Amino acid sequence: TRPIPYTAMIAALYTALCIALAPLSFGATQVRVAEALTLLPVLSPVGVWGVTLGCAISNLVGIYMGTTILGVMDVFFGTAATLAAALLSRALRKVRLFGVPILSAVPPVILNAVVIGGELAWVTTEGGAMGAAFLVNAIPVGIGQLIACFLFGLPLVWLLERTGAARA
Repeated sequence: TRPIPYTAMIAALYTALCIALAPLSFGATQVRVAEALTLLPVLSPVGVWGVTLGCAISNLVGIYMGTTILGVMDVFFGTAATLAAALLSRALRKVRLFGVPILSAVPPVILNAVVIGGELAWVTTEGGAMGAAFLVNAIPVGIGQLIACFLFGLPLVWLLERTGAARA
């Protein structure tokens, strides 16, 4: 039963960050700071389920807040991207550079750029300009993910490991 409260805590933190920073968390130009938590699976498999649940809840809340144009599609595809990224981050946790799991930060960046960029292109494009619309949307999403994962996520993992909080 011990993983359940940790999963809930991570999901709640992810959701709280998305809601508190809603203007940054949703849309084509976004830095979803909560995505820094997608690196928690480096520390424990509980992180995989916590960020996945948090993403699903946040995307649902985003619909009800009117902050997302992606709608229910994002609940499924965005959450699936976060789950896949969390699983890959977990799988890459032992690949480290100077003791930091740098490769673990790459899957959330790439998967979210592709999936969210694709979703945004799908809902904003009519006609044959899908390829250009995809790039116009995927690049800013990827940059936002890069900021969240590399500037916030990696230091978070480093800090949790250094202070011993990761063993709690």
